[in-house]
Amino acid sequence: MSENILNTEEAKKSLNFVEIAVENDLKEGKNNNRIQTRFPPEPNGYLHIGHAKAICIDFGIAQKYNGVCNLRFDDTNPVKEDVEYVDSIQEDIQWLGYNWANIYYASDYFDKLWDFAVQLIKEGKAYIDEQSAEEIAKQKGTPTQPGTNSPYRERPIEENLDLFTKMNEGDLEEGSMVLRAKIDMASSNMHFRDPIIYRIIKHPHHRTGNKWKAYPMYDFAHGQCDYFEGVTHSLCTLEFVVHRPLYDWFIDQLATDEYRPHQYEFNRLNLTYTVMSKRKLLQLVKENLVAGWDDPRMPTICGFRRRGYTPESIHNFIDRIGYTKYDGINDIGLLEYAVREDLNKRVTRVSAVLDPVKLIITNYPEGKTETMKAQNNPEDENSGEHDIVFSHELYIERDDFMEDAPKKYFRLTPGNEVRLKNAYIVKCTGCKKDEAGNVVEVYAEYDAQTKSGMPDSGRKVKGTIHWVSTEGCFDAEVRLYDRLFIVENPSEDERDFKELLNSDSLRVLTGCKMESYLKEAQAGDKFQFQRTGYFCVDKDSGSDKMVFNRTVSLKDSWAKAKDK
Repeated sequence: MSENILNTEEAKKSLNFVEIAVENDLKEGKNNNRIQTRFPPEPNGYLHIGHAKAICIDFGIAQKYNGVCNLRFDDTNPVKEDVEYVDSIQEDIQWLGYNWANIYYASDYFDKLWDFAVQLIKEGKAYIDEQSAEEIAKQKGTPTQPGTNSPYRERPIEENLDLFTKMNEGDLEEGSMVLRAKIDMASSNMHFRDPIIYRIIKHPHHRTGNKWKAYPMYDFAHGQCDYFEGVTHSLCTLEFVVHRPLYDWFIDQLATDEYRPHQYEFNRLNLTYTVMSKRKLLQLVKENLVAGWDDPRMPTICGFRRRGYTPESIHNFIDRIGYTKYDGINDIGLLEYAVREDLNKRVTRVSAVLDPVKLIITNYPEGKTETMKAQNNPEDENSGEHDIVFSHELYIERDDFMEDAPKKYFRLTPGNEVRLKNAYIVKCTGCKKDEAGNVVEVYAEYDAQTKSGMPDSGRKVKGTIHWVSTEGCFDAEVRLYDRLFIVENPSEDERDFKELLNSDSLRVLTGCKMESYLKEAQAGDKFQFQRTGYFCVDKDSGSDKMVFNRTVSLKDSWAKAKDK
């Protein structure tokens, strides 16, 4: 028995139902105490956050119980598949922290699957049907009415074998005939009503070229590939519950010993303000409604990575929502909370002014600069410090000055004092405006006895604002990303999903002022912009331009808006 099995009753309560099933199988000595899973993506698109949940349980179960998890590409539909997707899937799995034992493809088993189909034909359990797809669908009946037999159901075995061979020779047109399993047209399970197991696709395969013209259907290939590989626990999402009897039926026809893979189903990961449909995500990309599969607004794993999410935050989120046997929709705010919590512990605090206005310290000598110390991360006592420059002229956020301020405004307003973070207390003395009435300069005086780190003078101010010195700062582009849709559940909305897109899901700010510490930052580096949010360096950055993506704001502004 695996030494990883938890023995205490308290630990048992924390196990999910899949882990409980695995531990029971190990106790009973099933499959010679062997645990083997697989992650079987179809290489027809980029993985999204829902796939991350499947990855975590497939690889996590194998990891926890000293088992094996293989990566198997379900490449049974060459029309939609591409090597680009194969490469991206591998990158995403490794980014999440997992490595597969082996890489397989459903196409590795095409010969075995073909032989199994021939076996079914010879046993009188499969036949060639020449009806159209519409005729077959109509003839299957309804959930409350039995289907009617195909006129080709009793075709002679030799004729079926001959036609099946012809399906793969390339002379027959797509849709002209299919191979169906002969099971039960009156079954209460619609999947048992003589399901299609092979169809003609005349399109080159990215691995097998033009060898095959007849390709197995997913329901036929999936379970058999599990069996050929030695999978013990085949983990799927809940929509496959109704497919499980068919999965088992095919295995029963194929198996020659006691070994059987067993299918378990868990709930999908659904998020508010998000769509997970590959078809819809592909549409967003193809119609240029987003800037590619890794657009930081996309729910793809590469999109989250580019936006600045960490593997740890995604793991923590998935651990929180857990694995159950009922579907629901998870608040995206919980995912955002997970990344805030993770980044708060690890990233350096920096000053970045996104909407700058100049602040002139009138009693600070022109031309003088002094070096201040800024703690990298107050949550980590070992994070160290970095230098920041203070000078006569600074940049502050435009929102941090108001000429006629309300009573509870604790930032810069004439006569009011604030602390400049890591520097001095200053008192606002006025401002300068252009001809249009826009504030172009704010004036203040500093108190040299209030430098951060000096003995407490007893003076208290209610506001602290961030700033950047004009000496050594540089301009950058900042992309403020937000939720892609304006409704909580766009998949359930009857309107065209494109009508539900959030027009403010991306705002691009130019001329933002960054402290000099950020000049050496590389693509993927993450920071907290003080008082603003968490940001990372985008891959579009170069020596002549820095681009930062907002990962998430410091607080959940959507929750506040909903409460109003």
